[in-house]
Amino acid sequence: MGDKAMSLEDFAGTVESGMTVGIGGWGSRRKPMALVRELLRTDVRDLTVVTFGGPDVGLLCAAGRVRKLVYGFVSLDSIALDPHFQAVRERGAVETAEYDEGMFVTGLRAAANRLDFLPTRAGLGSDVLTMNPDLVTIASPFSDDEYVAMRALRLDVALVHVNRADAAGNAQYLGPDPYFDDLFAMAADRCFVSTERIVGPGELLDAGPAQSVLISRLFVDGVIEAPRGAHFTSCEPDYARDEAFQAHYAAAARDTDSWELFRKTFLDGDEQAYHAAVADFHARRDGQEEGR
Repeated sequence: MGDKAMSLEDFAGTVESGMTVGIGGWGSRRKPMALVRELLRTDVRDLTVVTFGGPDVGLLCAAGRVRKLVYGFVSLDSIALDPHFQAVRERGAVETAEYDEGMFVTGLRAAANRLDFLPTRAGLGSDVLTMNPDLVTIASPFSDDEYVAMRALRLDVALVHVNRADAAGNAQYLGPDPYFDDLFAMAADRCFVSTERIVGPGELLDAGPAQSVLISRLFVDGVIEAPRGAHFTSCEPDYARDEAFQAHYAAAARDTDSWELFRKTFLDGDEQAYHAAVADFHARRDGQEEGR
């Protein structure tokens, strides 16, 4: 089946400036944050980012790596808006294509099936069509109905994070929702999967049923073992969202000096340094609470 295991550093060299990058997960849930942080350590820029967005969007926008955002929403879930996204959106600093969630999924399905578009009722009669004048409607050849012709959201690269994967690229989620990660994988020319743990092929079904093996190795080009690689987003059942750290991130993102300190503390080093800094953040926070 082939061994597709690779390091974070090797993964980073596969993404080039100007690419269209799809990022799986949902808001602040099971985002491939280790892969996103690794991209921040490169000089890649002018990306088109396609996502149900969360802090992945915020971090990439804060670093000036994004030319265009294609999204159904951008949210931190327990915090309504990512401040970095809010800032670039209000300034018009990046090009945007904002779709109804149903339209977004239809676009991924079209790309996964190697079609130019798929028809959908989602978006009809809404301002989504006004805000995206490149979209058109199409008449049904079988009735008087009319549909939105949703363009395929074709991806150069897809990035997803899962609970378990084998070295061949079979990827398993164990939480409550697949978050359309399989569609991201199939819509892309190449897909890279980060995982909490690489296991043997026979071990995948020890943790969950066959349908939990969400992504086939046929669609995966690289597997990166990255424990806590979704942090600070959730990766249930392995860990919940780090609400305290997310609140710290959001507060820092609202102030230039605070963000500079956050970046130096948490983002300027490698992945090991990031997790060490997060552990220190919690140790100091716990110490402060005990001293009250």
